[in-house]
Amino acid sequence: MTLDKTAKVKVIMIEFLKYFILCFFAFWTLVPLFSCLVTAFKNVEEYQSTSVMMFPRHWNLKNFSEAFKLAHMGRAFLNSAIVLVSVLAGSIIISSQLAFVLNRFKFPGNGLIRKLFLFATLLPGVAMQVAVYSIMGKLGLINHLYGYIIMMMGTDVISIYIFIQFMENISLSLDESAIIDGANYFTIYWKIILPLLKPATITSMILKGVSCYNEYYCANLYLQNVNIRTVAISLYTFTGPLGNQYNLICAGVIISIIPALIIFLLCQKHIYNGITNGAVKG
Repeated sequence: MTLDKTAKVKVIMIEFLKYFILCFFAFWTLVPLFSCLVTAFKNVEEYQSTSVMMFPRHWNLKNFSEAFKLAHMGRAFLNSAIVLVSVLAGSIIISSQLAFVLNRFKFPGNGLIRKLFLFATLLPGVAMQVAVYSIMGKLGLINHLYGYIIMMMGTDVISIYIFIQFMENISLSLDESAIIDGANYFTIYWKIILPLLKPATITSMILKGVSCYNEYYCANLYLQNVNIRTVAISLYTFTGPLGNQYNLICAGVIISIIPALIIFLLCQKHIYNGITNGAVKG
């Protein structure tokens, strides 16, 4: 009986510790979001005179319309949507085709190419921007939305490895059967392999989509024109040498979160399935 009670107490303690840790990290994750939401409804005077965690005395809804208008967020959302769709489509096609070649064709240097891709992930992107900026300038791609899209479509090493891992579980007999029926390698890739890569594709789209939507450094570096700014850099309209308008910045942040939240709520089933089935294969 004593052993049973000890085991029960141990299980209860483990469960309590597990939920305590989850609640602790959830709390500290939600605190900045709560502070941003509260600040978004304050005017300048109230923001300067009250704590960031205090509710506003008067809920100022004009901050949202003002932030949307002054930051040209309508145009910024359109630019971000164009960039996001183009980059995701191009990145998925390029990454899956590279993974198809590296997985299906055994040639001298195959292992070396994989190692070079892995080595490329160790290089900080900021450190290579001098060379990239020089290339972009010589090609006349700076301050053009299509130039930024082409640069962001560059090889995504993480997506390549996700596709390779998933492709290793697709039997080569499918390729052989298709070749016997007269299909070429492009047909095999497009009509057989790519449809089977749906979980890996969803995983890659999530990772690439989040990084692309939130990307600030390169967007600020290559998109200087107001008409081609993305959402990530449109919020910096309210920053300057004379001070920062944090209430408008927070209102803009809340507005920028809404599209991502809607997409997540509508596609959460596919997102969870894609992460579960495509992220780890082997």
